[in-house]
Amino acid sequence: MVSVGWRMVAAGLLMMGWAHIRGVRLRLTATDWRWTVLQGVAFYGLAFVAFYSAVRLIPSGPAALVLSTSSVFAGLIGRALLGTSLTRRHLAGLALGIGGVALVFAPDLARLGEGPRALEGLAWAAVSAVAAALGTVIGARHQARGLAPEAAIAWGGLIGGITALTVALLQGAPFAFDWSWRYGLSLAYLALPASCLNFLIYFDLVRRVGPGRAAYAMTLVPVVALALSWGFEGLLLTPAMLAGAGVILCGNLLVLRR
Repeated sequence: MVSVGWRMVAAGLLMMGWAHIRGVRLRLTATDWRWTVLQGVAFYGLAFVAFYSAVRLIPSGPAALVLSTSSVFAGLIGRALLGTSLTRRHLAGLALGIGGVALVFAPDLARLGEGPRALEGLAWAAVSAVAAALGTVIGARHQARGLAPEAAIAWGGLIGGITALTVALLQGAPFAFDWSWRYGLSLAYLALPASCLNFLIYFDLVRRVGPGRAAYAMTLVPVVALALSWGFEGLLLTPAMLAGAGVILCGNLLVLRR
């Protein structure tokens, strides 16, 4: 969790520097501050903390499958916060997403008496999906208000980093910084292209197509994650897991179909 915090703090500071170079105004109104704090805690903090907590308990492939339901949650949250339309396709997509997750985790949940790790990992992954969806919807709100994405990402990254570091502190994690060049290069990659550039592109996509459709970017994540989890973590791709993955992806595509 400490590394998540350093990553987001570094990303926020780098984005502040970029905003200064471009002459982007970083000052926010009181209302924008409230939404930015909420987005920072949810999208830049809790979503990452929850996902990394999930993959400590379950393989990354199934965790990414749950995270991909963010597109469905974004539609529901968008309806609640922004008044965007909620169609029958969204409701059907939600049902398929829940059904697909149940298929993927059915064997583990059936053995729940042997230990709660699968259920706890599933819960963390679901929290990550909801937090990412909430942050995406707030990003759409920022775009509609004309708030510069550089300002939202800069402050959101700092707030998310503080959130992650606070969680690490509560967990008793050591705060010693690794000064090795390998860690420094890894942190630079995660802070610059994997955070600053990625978030700028993602929230520009939110501006262009809306929060629900922008979350479609997460639909391809579980396909790659399952392959990597199978190759490097020894994940057994059972028929139930593959069927559940297919149902989840169908639910996402149903929500995002024009």
